[in-house]
Amino acid sequence: MMEMLPFFVVIPLGASFLAALLGRKIRNASDYTANLAALALLFFSLNSLGLVSAYKTIVYRLGGWMPGIGISLVLDGLSSFMLVTVNLISFLVTVYSISYMRRYTDKWKFHALFMLMLAGMNGMILSGDIFNLYVFLEMASISGYVLVAFGTEAQDLEASFKYAIMGALASIFILLGIALLYSYTSTLNMADISFALADRPRSIVVSFVCVLFLAGFGLKAALVPFHAWLADAHSCAPTPVSAMLSGVLIKVLGVYALMRIFFNVLGVSNSILGILMFLGAVSMLVGVLLAVAQWDFKRLLAYHSISQIGYVVLGIGLGTPLGILGGLFHLFNHSIFKSLLFLNSGAVEYSLGTRDLKEMGGLREKMPVTANTSLIASVSISGIPPFNGFWSKIIIIFACIQANHFGYALCAVAASILTLVSFMKVQKYAFMGKISEKWQKIKEVPLAMQLSMIILALICVAGGLMLIPPCRPFLQSAADALSAGNGYKEAVFAALR
Repeated sequence: MMEMLPFFVVIPLGASFLAALLGRKIRNASDYTANLAALALLFFSLNSLGLVSAYKTIVYRLGGWMPGIGISLVLDGLSSFMLVTVNLISFLVTVYSISYMRRYTDKWKFHALFMLMLAGMNGMILSGDIFNLYVFLEMASISGYVLVAFGTEAQDLEASFKYAIMGALASIFILLGIALLYSYTSTLNMADISFALADRPRSIVVSFVCVLFLAGFGLKAALVPFHAWLADAHSCAPTPVSAMLSGVLIKVLGVYALMRIFFNVLGVSNSILGILMFLGAVSMLVGVLLAVAQWDFKRLLAYHSISQIGYVVLGIGLGTPLGILGGLFHLFNHSIFKSLLFLNSGAVEYSLGTRDLKEMGGLREKMPVTANTSLIASVSISGIPPFNGFWSKIIIIFACIQANHFGYALCAVAASILTLVSFMKVQKYAFMGKISEKWQKIKEVPLAMQLSMIILALICVAGGLMLIPPCRPFLQSAADALSAGNGYKEAVFAALR
């Protein structure tokens, strides 16, 4: 059964190669290749939930070499949870791209880069080796830099350049941290590193590595004050890329790496948890305040990405079982409703050719699917019951109260109220009221784009069901993997036996 794990990297790499090889010769070949690959990855991701339920932890040894000497892929509750999240969004975005990317030339280049980015994210999630985690991170990052500039307009190139510079700075911090950690422990395998650090007192080297990782992965996650690149990159990229960047990329490259390394490898301390909570709360408030003032639809959504990632990091930073559960639940929910909102903004831009909310109005009359799915996503992100965002936010707020962090609970409530204000503006200016004369001839977007939006909206409506006992293992196994902390190393070596 562990033979399945390499396919999470092999399939998207193969699809990237085929999209580039066939796409320039055969019309729509890259569409079929990317969608079939994304569907296969979603199937394998869902299958991984059953494997985790049965075996808890599975380790695949590349070439048969033991970890510490060879490279290993590790599947546990957290990695399975992340794989489902990433590949679900990826599949729906590739379906959406069938129609949307016809606006661009050389669609095959988009699919080749998209699959390469997906291979990097899947590889990061499964990597049991910290250097290969970095290699896959760079694969996903570089693909992201190029995809942001895919439109080749001046503002696209500027946004890509800014993203690349900030991303390169983050990579330097991460690589330096890995080098110092290797010099201190003499191993790159994450379970081995955890073993080596367990036998030693906390040293200044490890503390400095923690600072480097916080800065590096904080930049990748766009936490305040490391957020300067995000608004330009997310607003200038083609809409499918924006949905991927906000929906999953910043979570895998930033939040997942922070969780895995600090909780399961280095061992999380009260000071680290305090920093994470503080960064999460600041990101929540700063992101939503920046969003409220925006009139560019996609830029408004980009700033909300910063705010909602703050909720995730606050929940994880609490370090309590309830906080971790709420943080992971919000990570999944944010992937759903924020991807949907970006797809909605892309649908509006596809039909109108503008992202300025002041130029819209009354679009519900001509674009009912886009309007209704946007309303569902808006109330979800604002934390209105019974939609999915409400359940994860209320868990995080209760977890703050349970841990006696009443100030952080108040910040979470305030940010949610401001989020509602922001999206009331979106609904009022984009979809409500009387439609302008110049938009009388517009029509709803093509079926493939509608289908992706409808599926994501249905998940927003039904998302709360993940808390009921039959569905709860999806979240609980991921939360247990983080709560186990340094128990990660015992789980990995027990799986090898």
